[in-house]
Amino acid sequence: MTDTGRGTFMKEKKPDLKPNLNIKTNLKMRKKIVAGNWKMNMTFDEAETLLTEIADALDDFTLDNTEVILCPPALYLEMASDVAEEASFSVGAQNCYPADNGAFTGEISPVMLRSLQVDYCIIGHSERRKYFNESHEFLMQKADALLRHDIHPIFCCGEVLSEREANSHFDVVRKQLEESLFHLPVEEFKKVVIAYEPVWAIGTGVNATPGQAQEMHAYIRQQIVEKYDYETANNTTILYGGSCNAKNAAELFSQNDVDGGLIGGASLKSEEFLQIVSAL
Repeated sequence: MTDTGRGTFMKEKKPDLKPNLNIKTNLKMRKKIVAGNWKMNMTFDEAETLLTEIADALDDFTLDNTEVILCPPALYLEMASDVAEEASFSVGAQNCYPADNGAFTGEISPVMLRSLQVDYCIIGHSERRKYFNESHEFLMQKADALLRHDIHPIFCCGEVLSEREANSHFDVVRKQLEESLFHLPVEEFKKVVIAYEPVWAIGTGVNATPGQAQEMHAYIRQQIVEKYDYETANNTTILYGGSCNAKNAAELFSQNDVDGGLIGGASLKSEEFLQIVSAL
């Protein structure tokens, strides 16, 4: 019986995991990441202040096999890239369109992102799926376009509350992976970061328990084993993204298959975001 904080589920569907998956997992092989998704927040001056505060503080961090990524609104990507030249963080975008150029008013292409030294781009976020009706096929096109220009996709996957209550959450996540990512050849897939976001936990203050997060992360890693191989699975960074904050980050990150976090609201406050980085 599993309590998610949003009701108790009497029956819990268990994933089909190989019993020795965690034993085979080599934590030293894969990168740890904390990525801050600022979403549609911050004025120019506020963004400049936050970038400066984080950059200055990271000078005192020892980031051994750990990468910090900041994903501000597109308006501030150039500023973020300029600051990043002298700082210990990478820059990510929050979205892209899967064409290099053309009559797509308001959109941003991977070519444009690469010209700003952007190394990562979030795709598949639940808000994009919900509000902009982004399909599995469209996300596949985005992943392909980003990889063509040497930008690492941060691919979000996860279930809504009704899907978890119906015990279909494993099937939902598997389908998201299969239809948007698993067409990639192994060398391209190795450039992808995956972020599991239980949609019922985003912005609600309710997070999956560490056990629930570990269970889904292990399931995702097992799907990669079955599609590719153990080495690829062991090297794939899988982030947790669902109301992760300074209070619960250490416990979440202590799970064997949780390799960091995709941080929303807590990334807008430098002190709290840096505490999360420290928890890795």
